[in-house]
Amino acid sequence: MTAPRPKPQVMTLTDTAAERIREIMSGKDEPVEGLRIGVKNGGCAGMEYTMDWAPEVGKFDEVVEDKGIKVLIDAKAVLFLLGSEMDYETSTLKSGFVFRNPNQTSACGCGESVELTPADPDALKKYLN
Repeated sequence: MTAPRPKPQVMTLTDTAAERIREIMSGKDEPVEGLRIGVKNGGCAGMEYTMDWAPEVGKFDEVVEDKGIKVLIDAKAVLFLLGSEMDYETSTLKSGFVFRNPNQTSACGCGESVELTPADPDALKKYLN
């Protein structure tokens, strides 16, 4: 009998994103289990990414460990984030986390909201098998 194939991670972090999350977590007064990432309805394009510090892993969270960082994906966001990469970018005028998401079909002009479609069912099958 062969061992089951490990399932791919819902999302990955760049080295820069992992380093920035680690820096922020080290300055927290209260312990956190990880960074919870999700999506919610809002903004002019229809959806917004959410990020919150999580004191514990939720019952239905998808746990992603990448580069020493624990990311907790809200179960309702898995299909919208499947295949995404989170980065941290710094420019002359701003700095912040950005998502490179293959499920993103458009974004608003201000960059605060995005239009997302759930991952293709074939992509989900690869993820679950």
